[in-house]
Amino acid sequence: MDANRDAERWGALADGTRWAIVARLADGPRAVGELAAGLPVSRSAVSQHLKILKDAGLVDDVAAGTRRIYRLNPAALAALRDQLDTYWQRALTAYAEAVEVPAEED
Repeated sequence: MDANRDAERWGALADGTRWAIVARLADGPRAVGELAAGLPVSRSAVSQHLKILKDAGLVDDVAAGTRRIYRLNPAALAALRDQLDTYWQRALTAYAEAVEVPAEED
């Protein structure tokens, strides 16, 4: 596990516009113009957000003529999900242990 890479990925998702882009890419690969439609930022801004997501390893792109088509990187998202699952399991275990401890009587 590369903690710096993981922090970069979580940081990339912390921005609302990038989160919206990732949500749209969850429906399937799209070009910048398609992603920008309906977002409150310019197409140029979407491209900048995509660069951050790509640098973080969350999205990949391929050339399709004069356009670039972006898609989510399933391996990177699986790594983030694994982290969340680990944190969730730790929280559940800690909760179960706390519940099982008998309350001290005064």
